[in-house]
Amino acid sequence: MPLLLLDLDNTLLPRDAAFRAWAGDFLTENGLPAGDLDWLVMLDGSGYVPRSTVLGAARRRYGIDRSVESMLAHYRDGINSHIQCPDSHVAALREAREAGWTLGIVSNGGTLPQLEKIRLTGLAPLVDGWVISEEAHCLKPDPLIFEIAARRCDFRPAGDWKAQTWMVGDYGPADIAGAAATGLRSAWLHHGRPWAERAYRPTVSAPSLPEAVRVILAAGEHPSAGRGFAAAAAGRPQRSRGQLAIPASRLAPPPVKAAKAVQAAQAPQSAQTTQSAPATKAAGASLAQQVPLAKARPLAPIEPTQARWGDAAAATG
Repeated sequence: MPLLLLDLDNTLLPRDAAFRAWAGDFLTENGLPAGDLDWLVMLDGSGYVPRSTVLGAARRRYGIDRSVESMLAHYRDGINSHIQCPDSHVAALREAREAGWTLGIVSNGGTLPQLEKIRLTGLAPLVDGWVISEEAHCLKPDPLIFEIAARRCDFRPAGDWKAQTWMVGDYGPADIAGAAATGLRSAWLHHGRPWAERAYRPTVSAPSLPEAVRVILAAGEHPSAGRGFAAAAAGRPQRSRGQLAIPASRLAPPPVKAAKAVQAAQAPQSAQTTQSAPATKAAGASLAQQVPLAKARPLAPIEPTQARWGDAAAATG
């Protein structure tokens, strides 16, 4: 029974859409220009900019006479009221489960906010376990967090667990780099973006979570294909144009001799430099009681609990 690990924000859950909805509500409730929506979305940086930075900038821009802490509480309540797990994602998880896969969530972020998302969206009964960076004291791309996830899912493979595990995520420096550092295969959700990292790359790239799951399940049905997407996809049902996953080999920079042809067919792209940043800790013991770490099975210590890669409550993912 192989293991499928999944990122939370912008992989399982459309977090950016929820933020955009909250930002629209924020502008309306405060009588602010609706045209500033794109400014807030830009500043948000898909959740990788600290909330204190985003809300602090909004507070100064609009002269809001409220503390950043009270704005943060309003933000968390608001964004979680908009977030949901699409039916197509639920169907993909069930398809993987029916195919015999163990499922787990690996998320960077604050424990309480991420647990609330898992609870509110109904993901808890759909997976075998989860790990969140703040409570685990380690962050993606640290290989330790993926090992913790496997243990919490009670994954006991016959042989090397890494050879039977895939990681799916949308953020290269955390999800894909972490999979590469750990020795896992990976699927990158490109969401219409070009791949820009040079030091590593995903095993496959797909436009959406359901498509990524279909590719991974097909690869599992053809073990002789190894890590090659083209061979793994052989014999799969025909899909509509424009929805095909992209082989990792096509994500690499083209040879210099083909530069002219590439320039004619593609627009220039720049490397992404988004950095993870600490997220403000959530408050409220009542929430902790509502969303217990029931799935987070106790582990025997495998390394000192001192956090690595900076603050474990870094940007969500």
